[in-house]
Amino acid sequence: MSLKKNSEKPLRIPKWLRIKLPNNENFTNTSGLIADLHLNTVCQSAKCPNKWECFSKNVATFLIMGSICTRNCAFCNIVSGDLEQLDPTEPARVAEAAKRLKLKHVVITSVTRDDLPDGGSAHFAATIKAVQKIMPDCTIEVLIPDFQGDQDALKIVLDARPNVLNHNLETVAVLYDDIRPQANYRQSLDVLVNAKRMAPNIPTKSGIMVGLGENDEQIMTVLDDFAAVDCNIVTIGQYMQPSRQHPMVKRYVEPKVFDMYAEEGKKRGIKHMFSAPLVRSSYNAADFV
Repeated sequence: MSLKKNSEKPLRIPKWLRIKLPNNENFTNTSGLIADLHLNTVCQSAKCPNKWECFSKNVATFLIMGSICTRNCAFCNIVSGDLEQLDPTEPARVAEAAKRLKLKHVVITSVTRDDLPDGGSAHFAATIKAVQKIMPDCTIEVLIPDFQGDQDALKIVLDARPNVLNHNLETVAVLYDDIRPQANYRQSLDVLVNAKRMAPNIPTKSGIMVGLGENDEQIMTVLDDFAAVDCNIVTIGQYMQPSRQHPMVKRYVEPKVFDMYAEEGKKRGIKHMFSAPLVRSSYNAADFV
């Protein structure tokens, strides 16, 4: 898929996606704390529409291993470029931020680092352990890359005992060449398979976006796949174009259709379905732990 500016007329954003920005001093405090500790968040880097709400609740999703990605997925606002060296102090700073924010559930994700021999898995493990050390009663969710299918890297993360292991499929299989050209649908699904095999007591989680060109029949196929690999938690949200250089939204899915996706997932045996226009993989993540 070309990332050049699209000459098509964009779809009008529907009323259910219009966000009322809160006026809350917590937002400023959260932003300041993150800046003070020199941390990145996916909330800011990915232009998440829920940033205002979450920051106002003293909640943030930490983005580790820098702000530059080795991949260039069409939907994503995180940029590629000159990669940053891993900072050994980052795990402790993430833990300190979680402590100051008084988080009960910490969500940690990362850019994809295909340049690293272990894909950054050891850095994930160090961050998990740093949070566990100073906040032993806190639950931890990690949203990991595919580690290029490296099962040893996945095991390093699982051995650190996060409470939830999340890896997003992002979209339906037929759109991977356009939307996730450096990834593979089956390889991403196998992350969930292998995680369940290696650590059956750690719940698995995944999610997709809609509005990238898929149809509902293809979404049902993804739900079948999630059910087949015993994925415990599934999120479905609306894709929103981060900039004019990103693919345009092909459709805005109505809230009642998101409700239908949730019902279809539950019919297939998926325990927790979180499906709504503004849902993102880490949005209200504590509700499912």
